[in-house]
Amino acid sequence: MNVLVVEPGFLPYEKEINGLAEMQKTVGGLIQAIYPFQEEVALVCNENGIFEGLEFNRSIPERSYGGVFGTFFVCGLGEENFISLTPEQVKTYKERFKKAEVLIAMNGDKPFTIKVDADPKYPSERPRQPRKPPIR
Repeated sequence: MNVLVVEPGFLPYEKEINGLAEMQKTVGGLIQAIYPFQEEVALVCNENGIFEGLEFNRSIPERSYGGVFGTFFVCGLGEENFISLTPEQVKTYKERFKKAEVLIAMNGDKPFTIKVDADPKYPSERPRQPRKPPIR
């Protein structure tokens, strides 16, 4: 299934995931699905991310979820299982998670964050830096 992976500090990217083992590998442990959005999608994260000390990723204020620690992915919902995102859903959630977040403080389960520019995951997607001429 085609999903959107969101890693801490990086721009979201599409990935093909097949089966439970690949889901667990993507999030780095046991999976937990949450449903913060009205749309028929799931946000699948590491069930123990906060307890394992994983890096804060993104805030999820919808339905008082607070935030997600560690890598997560967004996938579609079928009648009984996860399914691929539609192209429109990919576009929606790429936009939703295009900014990385730095956790400043927590008040209960409410994170206070600063949104920052996210880095592209792959070097080929990073803007090229102009080369400086060698000093002679």
